[in-house]
Amino acid sequence: MERRKRRHRELLRRLRVDLVVSLILILIGLASYQTIRTVLLRNAQDLGDSLAANYAGEVDNDLQVYETLLVFAGDALESQVVSGAGTGEISAWLQRYYARLQSILGAGAVDPYAVVGGQIAAANPWEGDETYDYARAEWYGRAMAAPGEVVFTDVYLDAIYQRAVVTLALACDDETVIAFDIFPENFHFQTTMAELPESASFFLCDGLGTLIYAQSDLGRPEKEVQAYVCGLRDQIRSGALDAYDASVTDLDGEQRGIYYYELPNGWLSIVTVPFTSILGDLRAFTAGFLGVFLLVFLLFAVFTWREVKVNAKMERTNETVRVLGNSYYALYRVDFGQGTYEMIKGSDYMRRRMPPAGRYEDLLQVMQEVIDDDSRGEYVESFSIPNIHRLVAHKIRDFGGDFRRRFGAEYRWVSVRVLFDESLAPEEVVLCFREVDQEKQHQLQERKLLEDSLRAARQSEASKQAFFSNMSHDMRTPLNAIINLSGLAEASAEDPEKTRAYLRKIDVSSRQLLQLINDILDMSRMEQGRMLFNDQELDLAECMEECVSPFRAQAEKEGKEFQLQCDLQCRWVMADRLRISQIMNNLLSNAFKFTAPGDLISVAVVQLDQQEYAKYRIVVSDTGIGMSQEFLPHLFEPYARETRFSAKPTLGTGLGMPIVKNLVEQMEGHVYVESEQGKGTTFTIVLPLLTAPRGQEEGGARSHGQGAPSFHLSGKRVLLAEDNEINMEVATELLSAAGLELTQAWNGREALDAFRASEPFWFDVVLMDMQMPEMDGCEAARRIRRLRRPDARTVPIIAVTANTFAEDIAATEEAGMDAHISKPIDFSDLCRTMERLIRERRQTQGGETG
Repeated sequence: MERRKRRHRELLRRLRVDLVVSLILILIGLASYQTIRTVLLRNAQDLGDSLAANYAGEVDNDLQVYETLLVFAGDALESQVVSGAGTGEISAWLQRYYARLQSILGAGAVDPYAVVGGQIAAANPWEGDETYDYARAEWYGRAMAAPGEVVFTDVYLDAIYQRAVVTLALACDDETVIAFDIFPENFHFQTTMAELPESASFFLCDGLGTLIYAQSDLGRPEKEVQAYVCGLRDQIRSGALDAYDASVTDLDGEQRGIYYYELPNGWLSIVTVPFTSILGDLRAFTAGFLGVFLLVFLLFAVFTWREVKVNAKMERTNETVRVLGNSYYALYRVDFGQGTYEMIKGSDYMRRRMPPAGRYEDLLQVMQEVIDDDSRGEYVESFSIPNIHRLVAHKIRDFGGDFRRRFGAEYRWVSVRVLFDESLAPEEVVLCFREVDQEKQHQLQERKLLEDSLRAARQSEASKQAFFSNMSHDMRTPLNAIINLSGLAEASAEDPEKTRAYLRKIDVSSRQLLQLINDILDMSRMEQGRMLFNDQELDLAECMEECVSPFRAQAEKEGKEFQLQCDLQCRWVMADRLRISQIMNNLLSNAFKFTAPGDLISVAVVQLDQQEYAKYRIVVSDTGIGMSQEFLPHLFEPYARETRFSAKPTLGTGLGMPIVKNLVEQMEGHVYVESEQGKGTTFTIVLPLLTAPRGQEEGGARSHGQGAPSFHLSGKRVLLAEDNEINMEVATELLSAAGLELTQAWNGREALDAFRASEPFWFDVVLMDMQMPEMDGCEAARRIRRLRRPDARTVPIIAVTANTFAEDIAATEEAGMDAHISKPIDFSDLCRTMERLIRERRQTQGGETG
């Protein structure tokens, strides 16, 4: 009995022990279950986030390729527009560019087109493009709202192709927009879908949730899948799926983990993995308590197996990171708060000289030993702890440039970058170095070729200008005879002999002109001449407000301060609104490109004097990153770029500032620039603009009174210098018919002698051709002005010539002539000019007498 009791007590004790052990095992099992479940879900989240980021990176790379090609096309299109190319020429260029895109990206990857001068130019013209209301299109509106920036649309159904499409667009100026249609099915993923976990799905959608790409085993209609993806997008935006164990129920009723990555343009890369795939057979753990040990073992084995698999996938990701890291020969993590560094990867020289971690100032000191003298000071300032503080404070994520570094006995080009990202530890950045000697040498060689080509082009341009100047004179001379002899022939229709004589002379001049035209056709390979200007009355203050209006919105959007000030006594001027807008757009785009949030951009317009041709000063300044003193002399050179130590690589072709300088100089103005790195840039433009009559009406009424008496030329004496017999005859007939008394001179010397021999104030006006034998018109005018007689400085001298280029007009003004009339002569304009000059001479003499 006692033995039975002892056995019973032992059994109870064992039972209690077994129960306790069982309970402990159950608790351990439950705890293990929960722990393993958490670990698996967290690992799945890491893997899913990594896969989503990888796929997003590949999509972002594709978009960056398209964006780069679009920017390149925009620069080329802007050059086409500036050179005056028509819609047909631009369409032809787009077709050539489309062919190049197909060779790079594959057939049908993109469809380029552009809006130029209010018309559609397309590489693949579509039916109805002439009536297409592009102004209402989303891509056009967004591009015009952000000039100079590449904008992306969300996915939409194209009206022409009836297929899903995404449009990239870039506004080159206020009238030109270039766009690419890209088709989502052309996106390619180097990371294969076979790497997805079992039964996992991958979706790529735009910011609105529209499905772009899908890899899934959901056997449902497209509309249901689209609605499912839109629901995922809404939950992601709300943050409901951020937790590691967050899940959704898919269209098949299966619970899935959701992992995502958002691209810079708002697109979402989404990976979904079934919980059954993540947790495997873990739920079978609850099937029975008797299999706890085995189940724990199996679970541990499953855990280990899955961990190995996850680690293998993570290792692939790490390999990718290592490949990227291999592009750099040195990598450092810099704690700018503590002033320390950690050497992740170093050059042989730095590993010999520096420990793996230490003070950053010591590292910077040793780095100076191998940097060339020209870059050393700027390097130390740019990558000092205070400047890194400033870069991070301004959210500048990528900063750097190129410099020459000594490797052994030779110097080679190196690119250095400071990279900042919130994913790093607080107050940490990455400092990385990459050798770019071959790339830099190639760039330098290309620049030298461009400079040599430019030098040759300028020499060629001088020859062309001389050719066109002479050709203009030779063409206008017979044209003058043809036009005016035709009028004389019509007026003498009742005198057959006189009419026949006129017609014979017209025939001679026509044949001469035909020969000149044939000569011009032989030069058809030469480029066209200077840019045309359409000067009209405009309110300069209003024009400036129109120019800066788009940039106000940009300043507000980017957190920058913007100011416009106008101090004008005469707002109305004669100028080309389009060219002024082109100048301002280039300057302001440049200012916004190189400023950061919080910087100031200002425009000030001031009238410097009050004359018929008043000077107007336009100042565009900013407090941005500025330019180096070494770069300033090259600022206005075509294709010149500032590449040393900037916040980001300079995009674009480098033609903006040369275009500004060209436009300003053709308007007979001047442009100056002042800049200092870290303090900003100031552009100053001074333009001489003719004040418009609308701005002078009130002053003119006070100065001259109203209802001034009319003035006639009848009886006035004219000295006419002309070496062409026909032109002399035409001018003599027409001026005599107006009641003028003419004295003829067949060259500049005869004109000088005739004026010298006349009594003072005998001639009321002198009409002077420019190109004449023995003495040209300019020399004759200068000598008349130097004569010691009272009327030599006041007699009106008018250049009546076929020389019409700006330099020819300037030459007549420098010689002392009062006006310039081009051949073929508009005799009404000539008479008005003579009346005005004679009247002004009389008023001046009257004032001096009084």
